[in-house]
Amino acid sequence: MSSTHPTVRDVTDRIRARSRDTRSTYLTRLAEIRARDRGSDRMGCANVAHAVAGIPANDKFKVVAERAPNLGIVTAYNDMLSAHAPYQGYPDIIKHEARRHGATAQVAGGVPAMCDGVTQGTPGMELSLFSRDLIAMSTAVALTHDMFDGALMLGVCDKIVPGLLIGALHFGHLPTVFVPAGPMPSGLSNTAKSKVREQAAQGLVGRQGLLEAEMAAYHTVGTCTFYGTANSNQMLLEAMGLHVPGTAFIQPGDAMRETLTREAVRSVLGKASDAAFNCPPIGEMVDERCIVNAMVALLATGGSTNHLIHWVAVARAAGILIDWDDFSQLSDVVPLLTRVYPNGSADVNEFQACGGPGFVIGELVEAGLMHADVLTVRAGGIREFANIPSLTGENTLQWTPAAPLQKEAVTRPVASPFSATGGLKLLSGNLGRSVIKVSSVPDDRHVIEAPARVFDSQAALQKAFTAGELERDVVCVVRWQGPQANGMPELHKLTPPLSVLQGKGFRVALVTDGRMSGASGKIPAAIHVSPEAAAGGPLAKVRDGDLIRLDAVAGTLAVLLPEDEWAARETATLSDAQRIADGHGLGRELFAGMRRNALTAEEGACTWM
Repeated sequence: MSSTHPTVRDVTDRIRARSRDTRSTYLTRLAEIRARDRGSDRMGCANVAHAVAGIPANDKFKVVAERAPNLGIVTAYNDMLSAHAPYQGYPDIIKHEARRHGATAQVAGGVPAMCDGVTQGTPGMELSLFSRDLIAMSTAVALTHDMFDGALMLGVCDKIVPGLLIGALHFGHLPTVFVPAGPMPSGLSNTAKSKVREQAAQGLVGRQGLLEAEMAAYHTVGTCTFYGTANSNQMLLEAMGLHVPGTAFIQPGDAMRETLTREAVRSVLGKASDAAFNCPPIGEMVDERCIVNAMVALLATGGSTNHLIHWVAVARAAGILIDWDDFSQLSDVVPLLTRVYPNGSADVNEFQACGGPGFVIGELVEAGLMHADVLTVRAGGIREFANIPSLTGENTLQWTPAAPLQKEAVTRPVASPFSATGGLKLLSGNLGRSVIKVSSVPDDRHVIEAPARVFDSQAALQKAFTAGELERDVVCVVRWQGPQANGMPELHKLTPPLSVLQGKGFRVALVTDGRMSGASGKIPAAIHVSPEAAAGGPLAKVRDGDLIRLDAVAGTLAVLLPEDEWAARETATLSDAQRIADGHGLGRELFAGMRRNALTAEEGACTWM
């Protein structure tokens, strides 16, 4: 067994020191709550009667008289999202399994779950980031009935898992297991889909052809098959030990899926099939080491840059303070072990077939790049998550060590990685602090120096592209896209036109205070620029024609102007017309308070602080 890598240890120690007061306060409050009597003994008779009025009589007897464990289910089920549609029947499975082990389970509540794929490029996308905190609050509303001895979280996609996790950590006294639903089977490849999108951006493919390609790619239930935020969520939950090991990328229709869901119930009850074990409270499991393990797993797999926002917020919910310097320093020593689209041509199903999360976790633990001494939902700790499950007989699970197929185009060991570093760079300079994901950007594009073209919306950039105004070397600055301006929507609609320009040989880059989730692919993109323009950040000073240098090698992002001239430059402000337009329609009025209160992207864009 390898000792912990010095940089991993140093970053963890620094986080621990930085978080000493906030973490101590969190754990003290958790201990106070855990010391109370159980719910049905502690609460008033009318309260208890209300809590059990809607459940079968035998379950009432178990909860009140037998004092059996009662599990709260928080579900993100809806059939608008392909990834969450499989959850429809999960509560019945969970309740049945709980009864088999002398326990009960109730659906404590549902949380909203929106699909960024549906709202991409529309005003509805401006609610997406804030839906994370709304999900966290909805989780709290569900669990605040305070009748539960453990919890199961049903959710998969972008903001849903971080929101459920933030909410669960505010009930950190409860043992909690996350229950995934799995990816859809592979359809039209992500590479082929992206090619059609680029052709559509050039007018070479019409709406019908584009629609056919998209529907062939997104064709049935399950998560999208590219390695975006949703599937990165699942990788991180495995690395944190919050799943049943190896469940992340088992497809919804697989025969194992129901058995794994039943195993999640057994795990939270401490009756897992491989070993009896008292599942620890989630607030104790998610400590500094656990958070660092998640950060390392993200970097090693080239995961979504959205988690540089979300996991900052998750950590804060557990009293832990992390920042982008921590990610950057870990990225310098964590090797890239996977090539999954958009960082390669494989999709998550192929990744799973080539060892999946289990192979990556096993490699990282053995190399000392993950903390092996963490608590998880399983008796064997994080090393259990280096295994993959299979069925023996009709419904008996067994786990074997994950090993990749002989296909090193998808997964590689630490000894021969795709890259010696995680491919994430922190950029700083007179334009603020931002991040760039270079794991899929060609080496000759890591440094871009070109005149700026400033846009106040992604629609304006698309219009300029269509008009042929961007046929040159250019750094496209898209501002007023941060949390306080319009809720920080994803800007994926910009990837096809920028890819076309780069394909023509132009040196192009994107600089924005908005989000791209790493799906910018091969385009150099400095994203999440903080402070944002709406908060008076330096992007509000940039003018058309300013020479900008994005240097992912040196880690800088700057306007190349004399210091005194830059300091004297007037700061633009978001126009009243644009602020009104961004704040009204499709329910955006209801989120005005969140826009006002949002912290910076580097602080997790939290709205509850």
